[in-house]
Amino acid sequence: MVKKTIVYSIILARGNSKGIKNKNLKIINGRPLIYWSIKQSLNSKLIKKTFVSSDSKKILNYSKKIGAEIINRPFKYANSKTSSETSWLHAIRKLEQSKFHFDTVLGIQPTSPSREEKDFDKAIKLFRKEKFDTLFSANKTNDTNLWYFKKNKIFSNYNFKKRKMRQDINQKFLENGSFYIFDKKKFILKKCRLFGKIGMYLMKKINSFQIDDMEDIELINTVLKNKK
Repeated sequence: MVKKTIVYSIILARGNSKGIKNKNLKIINGRPLIYWSIKQSLNSKLIKKTFVSSDSKKILNYSKKIGAEIINRPFKYANSKTSSETSWLHAIRKLEQSKFHFDTVLGIQPTSPSREEKDFDKAIKLFRKEKFDTLFSANKTNDTNLWYFKKNKIFSNYNFKKRKMRQDINQKFLENGSFYIFDKKKFILKKCRLFGKIGMYLMKKINSFQIDDMEDIELINTVLKNKK
């Protein structure tokens, strides 16, 4: 029997984003970036409540205006060195202090606006059915021939003298960062987004893009404008 857990979504949205100034309020396809994740969460049939955690009054006011509930996050939990785990823990503790009762957290990254409308509900159903402790969103990737610098020299992660044919390379999956689902109580103990029985929700590549720089904005705008 599938256990019907109570799911809250928590969207982490810093005001002082590092790569792009005010990124979460940047206009993407006619709407602020954070709009897309909030609306996708609010339209879910399985997410009971949608929260936005931020240090920015502009982000909090806008989020509340379009239907999300808000969590004021102190700057010490919202700087460039703060992990998502630390920020989720802060949000969870604030909700528990306010006597909210929930079992499962769906941690949404607002930088991935191109996900499908039904991705959240499909992932929650999978999480429940397989009795996972944690789940991450992913997409298939063929980016296996990687290079890196070490002491000003370039190295590869594969043997380029015996290059494999693409069909002979084992399929790999990229943790795309769009969203995570985890058991609340176990997360508080582990303080890590992935633990225990880990599951993967597979997304289409076109729905998996993240906004990290200005070039990504142009790409995402094109994707969203051409979506049905």
